Amino acid sequence: MNKKNSLILVLLCCFLFSCDKKRVFDEYKSVGKSWDKDSIVSFELPQLDSNKNYDMFVNVRNNDDYQFSNLFLIVSLEQPNRKVKVDTLEYIMTNPDGTLLGEGFTDVKESKLFYKANEKFDQKGVYKVTIKHAVRQTGKIEGVKNLEGITDVGFRIESKE
Repeated sequence: MNKKNSLILVLLCCFLFSCDKKRVFDEYKSVGKSWDKDSIVSFELPQLDSNKNYDMFVNVRNNDDYQFSNLFLIVSLEQPNRKVKVDTLEYIMTNPDGTLLGEGFTDVKESKLFYKANEKFDQKGVYKVTIKHAVRQTGKIEGVKNLEGITDVGFRIESKE
């Protein structure tokens, strides 16, 4: 019976991980217990097929220590020719009652936040993505120094085909 249960568990894991056929790149980096406003999370992207289109996402893991209803991010995409596209993005992180949005059965939630659709990577060389937070308290100009509750920041690329 033990071997049978082990085999079922292995097959179940293989099935779950093989269902993600669109994933081309998916990586997380830990920011510790809080995300410092001067901390930049960066990712070097793999060489991608220049004939395909891709969707891109920022992934965030947060927990109940997150105090805000939204999240502001500054995301930069540096192309091999050194041209940089910078976007300031806002994402809703909680329901109106204050409970966290995202997937997960515990107090840790994982959010897949849309970044760009139908992007082509037609230049040869290394593309680099950098992400930093730009959260501010209402009425204050200076950003939140240590953003509590964000534990990991990730970046994901999915093939459109």
